[in-house]
Amino acid sequence: MSTLRRLATSVVLLTLLALAPAPPAGAAGAADVLLSQGRPATASSTESAAFPASAAVDGAAGTRWSSAFSDPQWIQVDLGATAALGRVELSWEAAYATAFQVQVSTDGAAWSTVHTTVAGTGGNQTLSVSGSGRYVRVHGTQRATQWGYSLWEFKVYGTGGGTGERLLSYGKPGVASSSQHDASCWECVPARAFDLDPASRWATAAWSDPGWIHVDLGATAQISRVVLQWDPAYARSFQIQASPDASTWTTVYSTTTGTGFKQTLNVTGSGRYVRMYGTQRAGPYGYSLWEFQVYGTGGNPVDPPAPPRDPADPPALVWSDEFNGPAGSRPDAAKWRADPGTGPNNELEYYTDHANAAMDGQGHLVMEARKQATPGSACPRDPLTGSTTCQYTSARMNTGTKFHFTYGRVEARIRVPKGNGLWPAFWMMGADFLTGRPWPYNGEIDIMEVLGKDVKTSYSTVHAPAYHGGGGIGAPYTLPDGADFSDGFHVWAASWDSRGIVYSLDGRTVFTISKEQVERTRGPWIFDHPFYIILNLAVGGDWPGPPDAATPFPSRMLVDYVRVYQ
Repeated sequence: MSTLRRLATSVVLLTLLALAPAPPAGAAGAADVLLSQGRPATASSTESAAFPASAAVDGAAGTRWSSAFSDPQWIQVDLGATAALGRVELSWEAAYATAFQVQVSTDGAAWSTVHTTVAGTGGNQTLSVSGSGRYVRVHGTQRATQWGYSLWEFKVYGTGGGTGERLLSYGKPGVASSSQHDASCWECVPARAFDLDPASRWATAAWSDPGWIHVDLGATAQISRVVLQWDPAYARSFQIQASPDASTWTTVYSTTTGTGFKQTLNVTGSGRYVRMYGTQRAGPYGYSLWEFQVYGTGGNPVDPPAPPRDPADPPALVWSDEFNGPAGSRPDAAKWRADPGTGPNNELEYYTDHANAAMDGQGHLVMEARKQATPGSACPRDPLTGSTTCQYTSARMNTGTKFHFTYGRVEARIRVPKGNGLWPAFWMMGADFLTGRPWPYNGEIDIMEVLGKDVKTSYSTVHAPAYHGGGGIGAPYTLPDGADFSDGFHVWAASWDSRGIVYSLDGRTVFTISKEQVERTRGPWIFDHPFYIILNLAVGGDWPGPPDAATPFPSRMLVDYVRVYQ
């Protein structure tokens, strides 16, 4: 469009706006904007971790909040600042409210009703409301079904609110009372708390009180929210303080009952500098924060990197290997690379350079474990002979230098072997492992692990700095009627997005990990970045134990396909 045409169009639009009558106060008008999307949301209850309150304000039509199956129940959203409301849009799931109120509050404690009904119809409802407040709540008092209350979307429109709020602390310089830098916490300097990297942290070198860290926002700011993601070394008592000069401090938040993990604090204050001032540690260690985020207006903010986008719905196939090569052919070098050498976890095999991986000519990849001695300096030493020869060979391969991705559905159809000491796996590693970030700081997503000594149980797990190894977050699950995984092929899948991971087996959900719940109860979520795919068949190791005389060799893990949808 030419400049002249743009100017003419602007004049016409301005004229029409000037002639149009102004909407009455409190009515839904052209100035109304969506205030609730992405704002902090809480609820009286959730049916499960798969249906958090945040899912109703995320702008995704395919996610929802769902409550416990009782009356009353509520969901509320914090708009960040007082707003004048024009309308509320509710998109109910089948579990809707016959009787409910829309309420507003300035403090999240005292509520005023701006809409009420005892004849709710469910479906999509647009409610014109007139009122103001920072918090908006849907308070259900009578369910329409035996289930709870469930909303696909809860949208609040109006003017004001925290729509101008933004992250002010990203990339800004920090100063602390002390910083740790040793083998236990490498480069745990103040900047690590302001880098939006959930796998890096600041920690005090001194394990004493008080301990503090502050950030320079670059200019005076109006502060509305502070988010702290604590390491286990957290503060029982602390204050959030603001200052114009990093010398005179004003307390804008104080507690003596800090809970650790993730804390979202609504505050009101102003200053160029914002400080967390800890006065009582929760344990014998110091103070440590994975993230210290300051939100508000003003300051001199640096734009953070754009977060990855969730996959489209429905997703499309973006990468696959169907393993349809001729019998004896090796894995496609354009898609896979071998991962030769000895495995971790005190495994007993030596992974060859694709010598143990080939097509069978029937549409399958065969990964074969053999009883086959192979010298190697990294092999476990035999306590009797002193030999450093690995007694087994097997296959491990990955897409590390070929393909990585963030979010989507990744699945594989696999048949696992049976036998003590065998350990087949289908999993993913954070791609920054390839550029030097050590495990578990890069993140690990295990989609399938089965132990050959118990082929009726499968495991799905995630590993991160705050939860890894035996402390990883995961769950075991079985087949219907106690069937044996080694008796046939099964499809293991992980559907992964900004809200978490849903694991499924043969199309049946077996385990869900919610990002929100993990951050509140276990530690930082470090899985919002590229990962690559790994397939392997291990022999021995700390978890499965060694093979025995009854373990069949060769043993084969068969892979029908691997597919990624986005």
